[in-house]
Amino acid sequence: MPFSQEHLAELNLLTLFESQSQQAGIKVHSHEAAPETVAAAERLHKKGLITQADGGYLTSLGSETVEYTQKLLGILSN
Repeated sequence: MPFSQEHLAELNLLTLFESQSQQAGIKVHSHEAAPETVAAAERLHKKGLITQADGGYLTSLGSETVEYTQKLLGILSN
């Protein structure tokens, strides 16, 4: 099964988080961000990867997922 556009939006949003810090969060401003980014944040929150529907902080599952995302991006970037 290939990555959907929703998956790609979620992965792109996850790359904005720092995996090494639970103290660094992000805020997705609905009036500034692209609609697909806003929707991605909401989905990630529902999946339990981030603490707020508009960003917030990574959960422990989110932190682990960001690490995998960064590894995958690194492999594909070579």
